[in-house]
Amino acid sequence: MRSEKEMYELILGTAEEDGRIRAVYMNGSRTNRNAPRDLFQDYDIVYVVNETREFYEDPEWIDRFGERLYMQMPELMDQMMGMEMDLDANFGWLMQFADGNRIDLHVQSIPYARENIIKDKLCRILLDKDGILPGMPEPTDEEHWVKRPSEQEFLYECNEFWWCLNSVAKGLWREEIPYVMDMLNFHVRPQLITLLSWKIGRETEYRRSVGKCGKYMKNFLSAEEWERFLRTYPDAKTEHIWDAVEEMCGLFDDTAREEAAELGFDYNEAEAAGSRKFLKRVRSLPRDATEIF
Repeated sequence: MRSEKEMYELILGTAEEDGRIRAVYMNGSRTNRNAPRDLFQDYDIVYVVNETREFYEDPEWIDRFGERLYMQMPELMDQMMGMEMDLDANFGWLMQFADGNRIDLHVQSIPYARENIIKDKLCRILLDKDGILPGMPEPTDEEHWVKRPSEQEFLYECNEFWWCLNSVAKGLWREEIPYVMDMLNFHVRPQLITLLSWKIGRETEYRRSVGKCGKYMKNFLSAEEWERFLRTYPDAKTEHIWDAVEEMCGLFDDTAREEAAELGFDYNEAEAAGSRKFLKRVRSLPRDATEIF
């Protein structure tokens, strides 16, 4: 596997040798001092160029970066699916190499790059031959820090969590496992992750990010809380899903009560109790039931 030094030499050497490339900037986890460093970190690179067309019309141009296992060209794929894309402004190749490295490389027109770079606080300029890019402060993940919720946001998330469990319950009784898994992971779990992120935000004075999908929560939750959270991920067996739902309800309820007390918010305990009562009842229903209560 090529070293970080070798990769930067390749990336910057290419830019320095190619007169069409006028600047280089990087974003993503490698510019984020709070992101863990490991062998899977991508090199998120943007070449600012005079014209993107010269690059994306040359299928062999990217071969210089190494032997590829596979890749994706997201803007081209979106265009193929009927979306309106300005390939002359921005075009990319996401490349997984045979040695394990990955580069997410884009070429951008100068006007597009000037506008785009200021929208991302994790950008770092690596090369600027002509001084065409605006000055950038030290990269920070500040825009991804957990924000303090309002009471309305808190009540909304709680209501969404307790209400959507209704669909999980009926899906489990019907043994509609694909439906149940989607409802659980895409309509209920996000509320739990949001609530736990608010707890983490409060405890870190709202100066940290929990990462996409809460992937960094383990770094902030207690060992017990983390284990409880992991137990909310079931396999496809009906009884195991019910157990995970009960675990999820307990963790959400305990955390919601804590956050309401700490933030001075109301918490609809009757709503939570009603939802859990419904879940318990549905779980006990026989397959030939003709009424719920």
